[in-house]
Amino acid sequence: MSDWINAIMFGVMLLAFTLGVSCIIMGFLSSSTGQKAMQEKIEYGFFGVSGLVLCMLLGYGLS
Repeated sequence: MSDWINAIMFGVMLLAFTLGVSCIIMGFLSSSTGQKAMQEKIEYGFFGVSGLVLCMLLGYGLS
């Protein structure tokens, strides 16, 4: 049963890493201007960093 839990945690970790990196990349590729652009960059950056932190926490849990 422990192997199933580790496999599910690894899958969620991989998903969090992928979403985190893609959000950070989308923040840099924002084409809006003005205040809306800064708001999008902050939102994408927050979700990106949150995804990477979640990935690190799950990685620590797997070890």
